[in-house]
Amino acid sequence: MSAPAVLAIIPARFASTRLPGKPLLRETGRFLVQHVVERVRSARRVQRCLVATDDVRIAEAVRSFGGDAVMTRADHPSGTDRLAEVAAGLRDGPGAANADLILNVQGDEPEIEPESLDALVERMLMGGADCPMGTLACPFPADADPADPAAVKVVIDAAGRALYFSRALIPHRRGSVDPRSPALHLHIGVYAYRRAFLLEYSGWPPGMLEGIEQLEQLRVLERGRPIAVAVVPRANPGIDTPADYARFVARCRESAQTGAS
Repeated sequence: MSAPAVLAIIPARFASTRLPGKPLLRETGRFLVQHVVERVRSARRVQRCLVATDDVRIAEAVRSFGGDAVMTRADHPSGTDRLAEVAAGLRDGPGAANADLILNVQGDEPEIEPESLDALVERMLMGGADCPMGTLACPFPADADPADPAAVKVVIDAAGRALYFSRALIPHRRGSVDPRSPALHLHIGVYAYRRAFLLEYSGWPPGMLEGIEQLEQLRVLERGRPIAVAVVPRANPGIDTPADYARFVARCRESAQTGAS
């Protein structure tokens, strides 16, 4: 059997409430989005990586370091819709319109582990055609607060599929909560789609549960479609605030100093 064609798309917007111009931050000597592209390109299972943006400045920055960028409409309500536009309209190059799997990797995840992306692809292949969508999770970090609504939890069934995602603490435990419980998983916002399903999914109106929790993936579960979950060892910090970026820059500098010594 031939290897599947896997296309990774990185949605990147200039506008950000807490950190405007985030993809173009460059205190490390490389654009933030460049760090993400380099990580994705290191995944063994990814044949092609594209940055999907509605901002010419981001597209020009991506092309300046040899990356591939495609312009999309500016009125997309979510990154998934931006992905669907690319999947529907892109016709050239390897792993484009004929991609078997499309990965959605956020443009503010500069430390995403290539091995995690490979694990997600392999989980989708293991699920076969009955697995139209997949995502990542990890054991809940011991130093994190399981009750934090910003940390999305996922409950996984015996077949490795998502039962539910929530900002609330699930599964509920009577008494004290042990964040190291093997039943408690932190959701990681990286997704894989079969191309036909992505185009179908993007056309669905928001669901009731999605509206309540403000979690787009619940639209899929509410319609009775499965989401496969690949459990990886850990999550890597994303960049949402100036403080997040400052910590990332510090880690980069520390790593560079360690490598030089």
